[in-house]
Amino acid sequence: MGGEASRPLGVILAGGLATRMGGGDKGLLQLGGQSLLAHVIDRLAPQVGGLALNANGDPARFADLGLPVLPDSIAGYAGPLAGVLAGLDWAAGQGADCIVTAAADTPFFPRDLVDRLTRAAQGQAHPLVLAATPRTGDAALKSGGGRRVNRHPTFGLWPVALRDDLRAALTDGLRKVVLWTDRHDGREALFPADPFDPFFNVNTPEDLIRAQHLLEGA
Repeated sequence: MGGEASRPLGVILAGGLATRMGGGDKGLLQLGGQSLLAHVIDRLAPQVGGLALNANGDPARFADLGLPVLPDSIAGYAGPLAGVLAGLDWAAGQGADCIVTAAADTPFFPRDLVDRLTRAAQGQAHPLVLAATPRTGDAALKSGGGRRVNRHPTFGLWPVALRDDLRAALTDGLRKVVLWTDRHDGREALFPADPFDPFFNVNTPEDLIRAQHLLEGA
């Protein structure tokens, strides 16, 4: 990839409700002496040309991060696609062609995320790629339309050119990420899941304990 100007902008998705953690901001939970968000920023910032945070509510709670805070523009909790749209609208104002998103509760995602996503998009009229990992063990036996990979819908490359299409889809009630990406011939970038899935995210208190063990073993 080229210089800063040629890199996608990065958007961290932190607009979730965190119901399994009792509410609040999962990204502000502590892991190894710093917040989950700090781990995500550490991994994503070097890969992108600029960074923003998608979050709802009072932005002041993220003031120490020094990032633009982008609220959803779709009323109600519309899921990660609403955060993607907020990021695309921000990127359009910056004159960017695309963004890469990452979840605020996923501290171990690959440091070559952006490079792999952009390589997978080569030849697409509008770059649209989701990260994926192989289904292994019991997961390979579960239902999933016969798919052999797990797509990670909060980790993707998204084109600014399709933001109005996404806005219309959300307004019409679409919420499932892969329904929209499949509609536009979205691709997948496959990442290894050994020794563990790098897109492991912290949903429960037990997950936070596991993340601490993974951090100590890193």
